[in-house]
Amino acid sequence: MRFESAEPLDVLIIGAGLSGVGAACQLERQLPHLRYAVVEARQAIGGTLDLFRYPGIRSDTDMYALGYGWKPWTEPDAIASGEQIRRYIREAAEEHGVVEKIRFGTQVTGLSWSSEAGLWTARLRPSEGGPETELQARFVYGCTGYYRYDAGYTPPFEGLDDFAGRVVHPQHWPEDLEVEGQRVVVIGSGATAMTLVPALAERGARVTMLQRTPTYVVAMPRKDPFAPLARALLPEALAYRLIKWRGVAGQQLMVRLSRRFPRWMRRRLMAAAARRLPEHLDAEVHFNPPYDPWDQRLCLVPDGDLFAALRSGRATIVTDTTERFVQTGVQVGSGEVLEADIVVTATGLQLQLMGGMHIVVDGQLVDAPQRHTYKGMMISGVPNFAFATGYTTAPWTLKVDLVTDYVCRLLAFMAERGHTQVTPRPPPPEHADGGALIDLSSGYVQRGLHLVPRQGATYPWRLHMSYRADVALFREGSLEDAGVRFTGDAAAGAAAVRAAVGAGTEPPGSEETPQRSATPR
Repeated sequence: MRFESAEPLDVLIIGAGLSGVGAACQLERQLPHLRYAVVEARQAIGGTLDLFRYPGIRSDTDMYALGYGWKPWTEPDAIASGEQIRRYIREAAEEHGVVEKIRFGTQVTGLSWSSEAGLWTARLRPSEGGPETELQARFVYGCTGYYRYDAGYTPPFEGLDDFAGRVVHPQHWPEDLEVEGQRVVVIGSGATAMTLVPALAERGARVTMLQRTPTYVVAMPRKDPFAPLARALLPEALAYRLIKWRGVAGQQLMVRLSRRFPRWMRRRLMAAAARRLPEHLDAEVHFNPPYDPWDQRLCLVPDGDLFAALRSGRATIVTDTTERFVQTGVQVGSGEVLEADIVVTATGLQLQLMGGMHIVVDGQLVDAPQRHTYKGMMISGVPNFAFATGYTTAPWTLKVDLVTDYVCRLLAFMAERGHTQVTPRPPPPEHADGGALIDLSSGYVQRGLHLVPRQGATYPWRLHMSYRADVALFREGSLEDAGVRFTGDAAAGAAAVRAAVGAGTEPPGSEETPQRSATPR
């Protein structure tokens, strides 16, 4: 096995999606002297937005809010298509000279840290086969997403082999799939199903959405009427900032109201759905989840396209259990058979940390579920390593931008002080139990919580619930606290990996709860 470069990189970024490209651009902007590379398993920029190619693929939040803080979103659509978002990410990479730093078609299969050398060794495998190579770096920033790219989640449906039609998972949509004139059953009630149903109906399919559990659905204009007005009257930078934070504030307000007045918010959401439904569909049956708003993500439907498809008769919705597949379709709990030529299993993702790669520190395999996160972006006992993390109830890139700013600050601080290693420490036993890292009841989250690190009960091991507090922590707060140790020599670095720590204290502002933090995407 050979090394890719004789000289170690300063930073290795894993992943060239929204987070990874943003991280590389920020390195170019803030620390242009550093040597870095981006390794991407796929053959293109875009990550999730390049993988998912099902009909109607789009953003699940306002792109003015989701866009990078340093690159204005200028498209007219606030709810944007997958192609529009891929183009935006590519433009950012090209504008900052990142493209030539990306190694496409290369998967990182493992990371091994040596405290003696103060280096990570990454094992690289070509995605299309070939000999493995190695690459060394002083710091690794993982931007790999939070789910398995090679396989989505499909429940063990009874009788699946009896079905005479075609079964498709949205994560791997076939290019040759023709739906015009076909009877299509979409199993699921999440954002993917909500996107697919109107898109397939528009393509001429007769669509039935089969959901076991309803989801809260909110109609939102595809184009933000405020954006063109602001851009016409104000300087571009000021207009973009105003548009972005108007969208963020609106979403945070909805989350706060949902947390404080869940019954009131439930009534409002259901009433809004009922006004848009045809008379034969009951909002109490089909849009009345058994959980409070924002216990799971709300689903946005641009221009109310889901409701339009239901009103037109091109689509319908059935709320029932999937009992089994039969030759002609899907039998539900009532005994009815939903006739189908195609069944789409929009049944979710499989959670996965760091693309499933093995991480080894000084010869010891890191068992992530037994470790704690530090500030939600590093792992206890793992030196010189961070991962991109975003919000679940606020635009993803708000948090990713903060984490990347923190990584840049951290690298500059270490260079200035002569530190070669930074190692997060675990919380003391009395502060170790902070609950699940991701506080959502969604099925894919609950299925995968046993795979991700835990959070502690106190700062700096407990995740923030406030963007304001996160700004103070990541952009303005001290880089030195009880949860981390900086070292400048190999022996001290090895000791830091094994170190324990005393209790932390909560930072100001952490009592606010407009959003939750999540694993990286």
